[in-house]
Amino acid sequence: MTEPQFNNIILWLTANAIAIATGLVILIVGWILSRFASRTIRKLLQGSPRIDTTITPLLADTAHYGILVVAVMMALAQMGVQTTSIIAVLGAAGLAIALALQGTLSNIAAGVMLIWLRPIAAGEYIDANGTAGTVVEIGLFATRLKAADGIYIFAPNSVIWNTRISNYSREDSRRLDLTIGIGYSDDMSLARDLLMKMAADESRVLADPAPVVYVSALGSSSVDMLLRVWVPTADYWSILFAFTERAKRDFDANGITIPFNQLDVHLDPPAEASKAAQ
Repeated sequence: MTEPQFNNIILWLTANAIAIATGLVILIVGWILSRFASRTIRKLLQGSPRIDTTITPLLADTAHYGILVVAVMMALAQMGVQTTSIIAVLGAAGLAIALALQGTLSNIAAGVMLIWLRPIAAGEYIDANGTAGTVVEIGLFATRLKAADGIYIFAPNSVIWNTRISNYSREDSRRLDLTIGIGYSDDMSLARDLLMKMAADESRVLADPAPVVYVSALGSSSVDMLLRVWVPTADYWSILFAFTERAKRDFDANGITIPFNQLDVHLDPPAEASKAAQ
């Protein structure tokens, strides 16, 4: 850089010092306001019973980035930069960026669709083609989940949207199927009565549809008895574990066996010595 060029830069900075300082102040204030607005929106919406918590992260992120964009444009205008030409350049650059970041834009579009159609919501347990966990937050770019074993999952919105979603929490009730095998020589009627009594003793089992017991299959070593009941979704796992334990105790107490796979090994006797000699 030559000395005249350096002097010109110094003169320009000196002449526009106030405008530059004002622009920097606008940027700083805009950053602070964007953070404040994002936190405020989260607190207000999370505390309101009328607002679905699912849309809270999306609105907070939109406010954050929206204020930042406005602050940048105001700062540039304050520094004497022609914002109309910048907008035109940004428009052309935006097209190129959009083509280069198709995946990112698809995540934004998928996030909007997840919020709009609401196949999932915060607090619900879902399985999206192997991505399973309780939904913590649907953000602008990705969905955060917490797996049943406490693992943190960060999944792009497009991954969730572009696959089949199984929502285990959306309905108030779920069907519970418990299959237990008994021996072929055991009393099927007694096993059926024990399973029906177990269902009747559980107050959380729904009366409609009524509990039923079927012989679901004739296995290679057991007669499979199927207990089918409907239970509240929130109590599904606790009832399943309780039924499994009680069925074992009741069957043992009444002499009903629960067969397990066995392997019979037959050893052929050794050949006679005379035949071996031949």
